[in-house]
Amino acid sequence: MAALLAWNAACSHTPPRAPVIGEAFAGPSTLTLRRDIPLQSAPVTTVKHGDRLEILRRHRTVFQVRAPNGMEGWVDQRQLLAALDMQNLKRLAQVAAQLPPQGAAVPRYGDLRVYTQPSLESPSFITVLDKEKVDVLGHERLLRKHIQRTPVLPPTPKKVAPPKKKKTSGIPPVPMPKPPPPPSDWQQLSKTDVDEPDEEADTTPTPTDDWSLIRTAVGSAGWALTRRIDMAIPDEVAQYAEGRRIVSYFPLGSVTDGDQVKNVWVWTTIGSGPPPSYDFDNFRVFIWSLRRHRYETSYIERNIAGFAPVLLEKVTFGGQQYPGFSICLEHRDGTRARREYALLSNIVRYAGERPCEAQPTLEQLLAAGPQPTANPQDAPTPETKLSPWERAKRRVHSLFHR
Repeated sequence: MAALLAWNAACSHTPPRAPVIGEAFAGPSTLTLRRDIPLQSAPVTTVKHGDRLEILRRHRTVFQVRAPNGMEGWVDQRQLLAALDMQNLKRLAQVAAQLPPQGAAVPRYGDLRVYTQPSLESPSFITVLDKEKVDVLGHERLLRKHIQRTPVLPPTPKKVAPPKKKKTSGIPPVPMPKPPPPPSDWQQLSKTDVDEPDEEADTTPTPTDDWSLIRTAVGSAGWALTRRIDMAIPDEVAQYAEGRRIVSYFPLGSVTDGDQVKNVWVWTTIGSGPPPSYDFDNFRVFIWSLRRHRYETSYIERNIAGFAPVLLEKVTFGGQQYPGFSICLEHRDGTRARREYALLSNIVRYAGERPCEAQPTLEQLLAAGPQPTANPQDAPTPETKLSPWERAKRRVHSLFHR
């Protein structure tokens, strides 16, 4: 033991590790650190999304970072998240955990990229693989706008040169002449024709994108383009969509047909065209027919103004409790009511309504959601007390891996 400690002290002349100038977090689900700046450099190690990285050096748009295992490598700054980004993702996951799912979805065109914000300019931190299911929690149609990414490192302050002293002479300056008077018809010249249209004005509407808030199987939440996902309702039901987009769907019950168990489904859909102010304009209940062995419509309502979320709940009808659902609809006078529907075997019955207040938008929920702690990472678990022999082994291991 004494010899090992003596050898350890003799090797203490190794150069110190590079100082840390900042911190960042791995953005993609897996991130490879390279040995040098070029993309063709050999990989050093791989880190996972959310791993804390220590920033050691910066060269233009690439950073040299140190991974949690002590390995050092280079990575592009676009693959990194700032501490504020990790805080926002943690808050997003906390809020999403409280929202009821409106159905499951799968990527439409292969792998799906998930973003930290509803913008293509925000970092993409999750890739949902093809045919992998995610929960859809809601959607928002937002104006396409430029967002400013949070810098991983604070910008270097610019050096401001001290102002040069002006040379003064003993001769006083020549006084400025008086300004000329305004023209006599200055009021007439100031008039504008407000009714005349401005031919040079840009009347092009600002493009919008429909974003869905999704939650993965491990609880991570993020934003995905709605046009890039398909609701995962079975194809024997989805074939009746007739070109309409399925907004949400839920199983109400089940029917046994021989050795098969078929669910009773309710879905909400919306047609194509300009985006409306509501979430869906049609809902429909499908029952499995034991005589024809196919899905048939049991109940449908069209040309409505419906708002998420749709809730599955027990509904009272005729003094008894039945499985059912409720939908928030808007009347022509602008008031909203949550209508309840009961499922009686294979028949759907209207069971009444109650007031339905306007739900806050997803952005409002996120703004009012639980605030993350100052540390974007979870609180570390207390370290176990090591014996002197274990501490010596770790010291030797760190020396050989420098």
